[in-house]
Amino acid sequence: MPVQVDHADLILYPEPGRTVIRPFTPGYPAGFDGTNRAQRVADLVMSFEDDWVGFVIDRLNEALGDQHKDFERILLGRFDEVNGSLFHCEDPPRDRAMVIGSFFSEEYSFEAAALFNPSMVLHPDQSGVEGDDFRFLMALRGMGEGHLSSVTFRTGTWRGATDVTVDEPSPYSVAPDIAKKEADRDDGPVALTGSDDVSETVLFPILKSQLGGIEDMRLVRFVEDDGNATYYGTYTAFSGTGIRSELLTTDDFREFRMCPLRGSASTGKGMALFPRRVDGQYVMLGRQDNESIWLHRSDDLFTWEGGDKLISPMFAWDGVQMGNCGSPIEIDEGWLVITHGVGPVRSYSIGAALLDKDDPAKVLGRVAHPVLMPQPEERDGYVPNVVYSCGTLVRGRRLMLPYGVADNYTKFASIPLDSLLAAMQ
Repeated sequence: MPVQVDHADLILYPEPGRTVIRPFTPGYPAGFDGTNRAQRVADLVMSFEDDWVGFVIDRLNEALGDQHKDFERILLGRFDEVNGSLFHCEDPPRDRAMVIGSFFSEEYSFEAAALFNPSMVLHPDQSGVEGDDFRFLMALRGMGEGHLSSVTFRTGTWRGATDVTVDEPSPYSVAPDIAKKEADRDDGPVALTGSDDVSETVLFPILKSQLGGIEDMRLVRFVEDDGNATYYGTYTAFSGTGIRSELLTTDDFREFRMCPLRGSASTGKGMALFPRRVDGQYVMLGRQDNESIWLHRSDDLFTWEGGDKLISPMFAWDGVQMGNCGSPIEIDEGWLVITHGVGPVRSYSIGAALLDKDDPAKVLGRVAHPVLMPQPEERDGYVPNVVYSCGTLVRGRRLMLPYGVADNYTKFASIPLDSLLAAMQ
């Protein structure tokens, strides 16, 4: 029985004009052991005539001042961050400190190539909506120069089956403030402070483990047994040579903490946390063998060992590998897991499975045919033949599904739960 899928008209495209100021450190290639290049740059600026310093500042403000919020503060902050570590420059005038800071900064278009693989949670503020309509908050994977992935956020409202609107993001994009005392560590938590407007906050790679990108954040609103809720986001940190799973924690989407997961299972991709404890334990889905969906349990949110294979390839559309499309969703019938499958010519499709509510190791059903698959008009993009999601919602008896297309842009659809469940076997 085919599943009913209702598509929204909205398409969310990447905006190359959205840029952020991020750190830049000039250095020498391997084999060159010259003088301290950073110190040379700082000394050069200190030697400039006053007219040259004024010229540089005028050009910076003309080109970038209106593009970036608190532009001067960003440059001065960058100077303070590297002075004493990369070079030594004692009490320079404010204008020269700004220019030095600019030499150790770069403008980066974080979604120049793609805006995709969304993950959706209920917005903390649901005022102004009624019934099953809702406001949402999305994390999306923005991809820029060098195939580098960052996390950006959007908010919006979903009414009915297909009436989706995304709020216009702020014209500014802001790099979060990083707690220096923790940022130098690659094995412990890093505290970040973003903007009051979540659409301004950009989480770009800051740790050695993330130098190749922060990929596919799966957001979930986790509710403890006492009713307190916290937002978690599992994501893949790519160093350029290896991967590990890390966890984002926030209560308000302004203050964040990033922390690596530990244990043998933490080296897998696509980990997705259940939205509550089951039998007193944290429960996680993963893809540790790059083939099947695995189930993991732990008494410690940050330590994940072992695990058991849960759902393996079975059909033509998922014959290469299976994975989740975000955290399981608790419905009356059990735990609804939106899945992805990889089939011929590495085509990614979206499916679904149902797990027992009391024992999620029991698979009650799964769809034999994909719920959503790449369409001819959607096949072209950064990676062709892909539809993929990192997190969905259920409102009433309807699944709300944001999804990435061809690793390029984002679309929206909804599916009646009864139609989806009826297609399972």
